[in-house]
Parts: sequence; C-alpha cells; structure tokens
Amino acid sequence: MTFRKYLVVAGVTVFAAAGDSMLSHGMKQAGNISLHHLSSLFLALLNPWVAVGILLLLAFFAAYMNALSWADLTYVLPATSLGYVLLALVAKFALHEQISPMRWLGIALISGGVGFVAGGEALTSHAHHEHAPRSVEAEPIAIPSGAES
Repeated sequence: MTFRKYLVVAGVTVFAAAGDSMLSHGMKQAGNISLHHLSSLFLALLNPWVAVGILLLLAFFAAYMNALSWADLTYVLPATSLGYVLLALVAKFALHEQISPMRWLGIALISGGVGFVAGGEALTSHAHHEHAPRSVEAEPIAIPSGAES
C-alpha cells in the first residue's frame, strides 16, 4: 500500500472519531431532540459543535468512498476500526466519559483483530470483473503465407 493510501485510511479513522466526538459534545449541549418536534432538530444543527461534527463526518464519508474505490470493504472497514481506540481516548479525556474495563477489553480485541486483517491484501483479485471497463485493443491479424492476393 502506498503512503497516500495509508493517509486516506488514517483520514477515515481520524475524521470519524473527531466528527463523532464533536457531534456527541454538541448534542449533549443541545439536549434531547424528538422527531415529533423537528424544530429541536433544526436548533441542534445551529450548535457549532454539531455543525463541525457534521462537516468532519462528511469528510469521513469522502475519504471512506475514496478508500473503497481501491480496496475491498473487508479491508477498509476493519482497518478504520482503529478509530474505536482513538474515539475511546477522546471520550475518556476530552468528553470525560467513564469507560468500563469490559469496554477497554472489547476495544483491545477489536484492535487485535485489525492486526489480522491488515496483514492481508487490500484488494482481492478476481478472474473476471463483470462491471470493469474493458479495454479494446486491436490485435494484429496474422495472414498465412500464400493467402495474399
């Protein structure tokens, strides 16, 4: 994998963790919202933390789409799950959330599983790509000797 591809996967991880953290912080400030009172939803969108969180999640989505364009979903999704570790650290130290030992164990297990996935190929090869564009190249036509007129 190239440095640019590592950067994209890192971007997916960081944008998701930062966006979710900011969205969580902003929604705690906004308070409870209800789909029965859509005005509370629109008011929550005016909170700067919510707005920045949404923008970061849009950046996550763009980076995620980029990663999926050159790698399998079964590679990209586990590789980006390292964001769980980052998110837990942000939640603990920036949002002051309590994280139980069982959650830390779960995060450690996820991280261990990522190690298995990251060791494999990013893109599996297929014998036949049904939707892949085909290149049309003219092959030289061999004319048997004596057949020329």
